[in-house]
Formats: sequence, C-alpha cells, structure tokens
Amino acid sequence: MSVLPGSPAIEPPTGQVDELVADPEDIDKMIQDDKHTGVRQRLWGFQARLDPSVTLEEYMHWADVEREMEEEEFRHYKGIDTVGGGLVASLKNFFGRERSNDTQTIYGNAPTVPHSEKRLPLEKDTNSSDIESPVRPAAPSASHEFDAEWRTAVRALRTASWGGVFYLITTDILGWSQTPYVLANTGYGLGVGMFVLMGLAAAASGWMIWKTFLALDSSRFPVLSFGDPFFRLFGPRARHAINFAQGLQMFLSVCVLQLGQTNVVAQLGESANLCFIVCGIIALVVGMASGYLRSLKHLSWLSNAAVWLNVATFIIVCVAAAKYGPDPVPQVNGGILPKSWAKNPAPVKTFIGVPPARYQPTDTDLFAAEFNGINSIVYAYSGAVLFIAFMAEMRHPMDFWKAVFCAQFFICVVYSFFGAFAYTYYGQYSYSLVNQVVQPLGLQIAGNVLTLITGWLAIFLYFNVGLKMVYLEIGQELLHLPPITTTKGKYIWWIIGPIYWILAFVVAMSVPQFNAFTNFVGGLFSLNFTYSFAGMMFTALKVQQYGKLPGEGFDPATGVTTRHDGGPKRWMRGFMKGWKFTVPALIYTCAGLAASGMGTWAAILALQAAFGPGGSVVTSWTCTNPFYTG
Repeated sequence: MSVLPGSPAIEPPTGQVDELVADPEDIDKMIQDDKHTGVRQRLWGFQARLDPSVTLEEYMHWADVEREMEEEEFRHYKGIDTVGGGLVASLKNFFGRERSNDTQTIYGNAPTVPHSEKRLPLEKDTNSSDIESPVRPAAPSASHEFDAEWRTAVRALRTASWGGVFYLITTDILGWSQTPYVLANTGYGLGVGMFVLMGLAAAASGWMIWKTFLALDSSRFPVLSFGDPFFRLFGPRARHAINFAQGLQMFLSVCVLQLGQTNVVAQLGESANLCFIVCGIIALVVGMASGYLRSLKHLSWLSNAAVWLNVATFIIVCVAAAKYGPDPVPQVNGGILPKSWAKNPAPVKTFIGVPPARYQPTDTDLFAAEFNGINSIVYAYSGAVLFIAFMAEMRHPMDFWKAVFCAQFFICVVYSFFGAFAYTYYGQYSYSLVNQVVQPLGLQIAGNVLTLITGWLAIFLYFNVGLKMVYLEIGQELLHLPPITTTKGKYIWWIIGPIYWILAFVVAMSVPQFNAFTNFVGGLFSLNFTYSFAGMMFTALKVQQYGKLPGEGFDPATGVTTRHDGGPKRWMRGFMKGWKFTVPALIYTCAGLAASGMGTWAAILALQAAFGPGGSVVTSWTCTNPFYTG
C-alpha cells in the first residue's frame, strides 16, 4: 500500500479532527463518554527532533512517507526539467541544475506550525502493549493542504544536489597534503594498502550513515546533526555525548587548521624572519573575519573552486618534486629528524616496508609510527562527521550514495598516486603540509598561497558548522538563546564567534608539533566519527527493525505505537534475526574503536616526545620563525 499523502493510512478519523477544534466543555463531555483520545497538536520541525513523546516507529513511518514523496517529486522534476531539446539540452539542463543548487544554512531552523502546548487530559486506561507517552499525537488537519504548506516551506531549505555534496566531501585541506607524510611513516606497502582499505571502509561508513538517515529523516521530524540518530536509537544521553564529541572535534579541527595556516604564513615571511606569534595573529584575524558569515550559502561553488585549486597545487608539487627535490627545513624543525639535516641534509631515502627509526619523522617507536601514519590517512576520509548535515540540505537525499562513492573513489585514487609520487622524491622529508618542502622558492610561494586560500575555506566550513552546533545544541536548547536567524541571534553570533576563534588560537599556539597534534585529533575523533559511530548507529537501526513482531508498529490514524515486548529480549531477537547486517556492523564498530585506541596512544607518545625533557621542537609561543635559516 502506498504511504503517499491522501491514502487512508494517514487520514485522521473524524473523532480526532472534532477533538482538535473542540472547546473545553466538549472535551469534558468526551472524557465522561470515554470518547476522548488524549491528543494534542503535534510539534513539528526543529523542536520536534527532541520531543520525547515521539517513538522510533513514528520517526520511521514518516521517513517512509518522505522518501516516497521525494521519489515522486524527483521524477516529476526530472521530467519537466529535461523535456524537449534532445540530448544536448538534457545534458545542459542536468549540469545546470548541479551548478545552481546552493547549499543553504546547515542546521537552519525549519518553520514551525502553530501549535498548542496545552496538554489535554489522558485516557483513564491504555493498552499495556502501547508505548507509554504523555499524550497521543494526531495529524494536524483532516486534509493534506496543511501538510503541503508545511512541507513546501521545509523543502525550500533543501536545495543541494549530490554533485555539490561531492565537492564538499572532497574539499579537505589536510587530506591530500598529508599523503606523502603517511608513507614517510609507513613505507609504500603499508601506506598505500591502508589507504585503499580505509577508503573502502569509509565508503561503507557513508553507506551506513546514509541508510540510517533515510530510515529516520522526514520533514515532520528532520535529522539535522550527527547526534539526532543517536537520540532516536539510543536516547538523549547518547545524543549529548555525540554532540559534545562532535563539537570538540570541530573546535580542535579549527585549531589544527589555524596552526597549519600559521606555519604557511611563517614560511611566506621566512626571508623577513617574521615573528611566529605575529604569523598566528595574521591567520587568526583572517579566520575571524569569516566568522561574521552565518550562512553556508553558495559554499558549493566555492568548494568546487577549492577542488581545482587543490589540483593546481598537486601539479606544482609533482613538478617541483621531480625536478628540484625537497626543502628539508620544515620536516627537520617540525619533527624528530636530526637537526643537522636542516643545513646538511642526508640523501633522500624511501622504503617499501616501515622506515627504520633514524628516518622516522615523528616517533622512533615503529609500531607507534605506523599508527601515526594511519591517523593521518583518516583525515582524507574524515568528512563523515558532516555527512548528515549535508544530507539534511539535499533535495533528493537518496542520491547521496553517488556523492559518497564518487568522492571516496576520487580521494583513494588521486591521493594514493600523489602520496606515492611525492614520497618517491621527498622521502623522509615529506611534511604534513607537503607544499612547505617544495623547492624552488617561487613554486613554494605559489603553493603556499593556494594552500592559504583552500585552508581558509576549510576553516570556515569547520568553524561555521562547529559553532552552529554549539549555538543550537547548547545556546538555544539549554540557555534559550534566540534563533540565529533573528536579529538578536545575529548579534550574539557576532559576539561568541571571536571568543571561539581566540580560544582556538590559544590552543593551537600551545601545541609544539603540528604532526602529532593532527594525529591526536585524527585518532581520537576522526577515526570514531568516520568508522566506529557509523557502525554503532547502523547496528542499532537493524536491531530495531528486525526486532519488530507481527502486529507492532505506528498507527498514523490513532497516533499510537504498539510493541509487545522490549529490553534485552527484543534487542537479542533483532540482532539474531538481522545477523547478516548486525554481525558485520558490530565487528566493524569494534575494529574502529580498537584503531582509535591505538592511534590515540601513538599520537600521545609523539606529543610526549615533543613536550618532554630534551625536546628540541620549537614551541609555538615564540617569536622565533622555524623556517628562518639566516
């Protein structure tokens, strides 16, 4: 049976419609006659994401409705948009749509329908098999005209195409530039092998996140952040934990990018021996200026431009590497290679297996060095933390799989080739930001300028999404601040934005080693958001789906969710019945957690070496420019 609006499955009964417009005297009479169903106007939109009276079955029911409606709309859209004009016109229309779909404000507030917070009296008795709820929901009207108006307003915020999302996923300042550094830690064999393996795993994560989103998201109850699926599958505590972790990851990612931009500015000011703290302030001011933009509108075409800027940088690095070799100063001063190699560099050496301790850039413990390299690989695939935010902006989220698989294939092939090529000529001098070891100076400056541009775009993306999460999940939800879209919200955003940036600047300048810092963030956060958490949510979804018994589910006519049991018995039944999905997903989750633990341990060892007694790495709170050799 179709679940599209208009079918009997979602038409509210006359009694409930009468009750919605009844006055208090009529309600009292219904109670006396045992005709009162205990309904209230359901809250929709942004606030409905956190409504504790909504059951998982209700979320999934309206998600099914949403997917079928989207499919019908998309077929209609394509039919109108490509009719006539032959093949050339069809292709022109197709690519024109891809370019015209701008990504709107992530986490923007969806419109909310008028509603009453007055809760009506409950029924005296409820069926013991029903899920306990303070009230029973009902559809807002007898017709779907109200639904259509609501959904039109909500869908107006969803305009991104899968092509635009592809560019967003592949826009990553840290991913491509670290690939030669990965091989400097691991050698050709392990490095390229792990890059391919983790690329396949990242594609699997994207698929699991995509399937979970499709099963839970609707215009009535939108999924907007990584914490929303955990709220619906595990409860509010899980959501708070995920939101805290994601907010902290976004903040530390801004710190990593801030430190990287500071290093680039410092190298550009090398000839003038520009003070390193001044370089950090320059990077801070430019980044802070972007904080006054609250919207990600038009970010799709900016990300498109960033991809091509990255391609230009690829070419510069490859040509310079093959013809001129490395500048050893950045890696020597930023790692643990012998300091004498800055002025009298040892010959470049490459290794098929793991390089020996003398040629390791970050840690002499070879096991830890391998995981430092793996942590860096994660950065190339770390866009999963934003996947839900991207899907929440898509006109047709069922196309998201195209963006994920195209992006991961692009990253895996291009990055692996680039990493192996650059490592061949740079060897142990391969730095985290590889364009900083480029020679001669002219090509190095060109690469650094392009890196600054794409780096600030990445900073804007992480800052914007990260601060919006803090504002919405803490500011609006807990502190009751006004929405960002209001005038008061805009002023508050402008006040807390600089505070956020200054804190990021302080943290970034307090870290003595860029390589170890990026590896720590990758191991503790990126690994889990890319792999472990995706497996968790997918496992929980399948357990819930396969744990369903005959006669259970959500009835849109009455607003009642029926379950015949719950707890461990239900979870075990769902896990065993869906073993083809749940067992691989659970193994996948455990593998991600194990990799995160070992990767974080390796990064902490590297940080200890940098901070510890006798450490020769130049700290960031200094005026000494680490690139100055005069």
